[in-house]
Amino acid sequence: MMRPLLLLALCYLGIAGPARAQKQPVPWRIDFAGLYQPNRPSIDARREGPDSLRLFVRFPAGTTPRADQHLRVFTWSSYEARRPGWQDDLGPFGQTSRGNDVTVSFCVPLAPLATASVLAVGSLEAVADAPEASAWLPLTAELRRRPFVLADSAGRPLLRRYLRAGETVRLDIDGTTAAVLTLRRFPHDFSPALPPHTDPAGQRPAPRTLSATSVQTLVADQPIRFAEPGLYTLQLGDAPPLGVLVQPGSFPDVTTAPELIEPLRYLTTSAEREQLARAEAPKRAVDEFWLRAAGGEQSVARVLIRDFYGRVAAANRLFTAHKPGWMTDRGLLYVVLGPPDRVERSATAERWEYLGAERAGTYTFRPKPSTFAPDTYELVRRPEYEWLWMRAVQQWRTGKNAPAPRAGR
Repeated sequence: MMRPLLLLALCYLGIAGPARAQKQPVPWRIDFAGLYQPNRPSIDARREGPDSLRLFVRFPAGTTPRADQHLRVFTWSSYEARRPGWQDDLGPFGQTSRGNDVTVSFCVPLAPLATASVLAVGSLEAVADAPEASAWLPLTAELRRRPFVLADSAGRPLLRRYLRAGETVRLDIDGTTAAVLTLRRFPHDFSPALPPHTDPAGQRPAPRTLSATSVQTLVADQPIRFAEPGLYTLQLGDAPPLGVLVQPGSFPDVTTAPELIEPLRYLTTSAEREQLARAEAPKRAVDEFWLRAAGGEQSVARVLIRDFYGRVAAANRLFTAHKPGWMTDRGLLYVVLGPPDRVERSATAERWEYLGAERAGTYTFRPKPSTFAPDTYELVRRPEYEWLWMRAVQQWRTGKNAPAPRAGR
């Protein structure tokens, strides 16, 4: 059953005709660092009928293509490809919006996607010159078969893999799909990422499989309310399941004392965190921790708090899958070192590069997809990272990486 989700709807149900005149070539080596900045476009997809894939794309304020630009869909056979493969012009971009965001939905044929591993939606200028203004989607086998996306209670696509406890959602479903939904809940006691210099050989391996703690069968076209936090999968028939993490409070923001203390494990000892948690007023104790780091300067402490927990929230938005984003390997570096200055992707790795004397270094991640986390990467840990890491931690603990306080703060 198709619900009225769309702010703009374009549907292509056949193979594109001759390509229109366009600028060529698109650069073969794209810097993806902009995808880890705030306010980037988001994208999700589901199967529609036997031969189409429906894409949902949301452009936040500031990333919407101009009215005179044509929206295009591009595919690449791999991240290493020197130029796009199949592509199609979706025509002038209509300025239909809801609030500050613009959402588009359209279908593309599955046939020309058969040899593609990644898809992008945006203007030609954005894909070539500003990848962060385009929406990028890995074309996995599971994605091509999944017949639904999550939508809010009003039917608007969520385009995220996390929910808040008590949040009500619906499924936007391909009308040809069976309407019986299986909802499974799994254990979700996961550990935060370890420092980049940790020896993997000395760590206890994570379990290879998880067993569901509860299973429910629901009617798929009815609202679903996740009352309890946890790790869930939603599955229609024999189609691939979708993993969703349900979190308490105001996630992805952090506001409670435990939420403020836990990410400090990247900067503190276990004894320091225990002292914070046992304090009579834990939130005040966290403030005092940052005030000490700032050498007693309240304005500097406010900047440190704003930047550190701003990164925690951003990591939650960017990397949450089977656990909160700040706990992942990429979230680890994002919180302590900040957004990378340059990102290169390939079929076998994602490479983050940091520039500048204070945080220079290069880190490599290997893809480690799973049912719960199709876009998860694992850091390649090396002992030589220890000095870089300890220096970065010390910068936080002494307030030396705080930019100048904003006027009036």
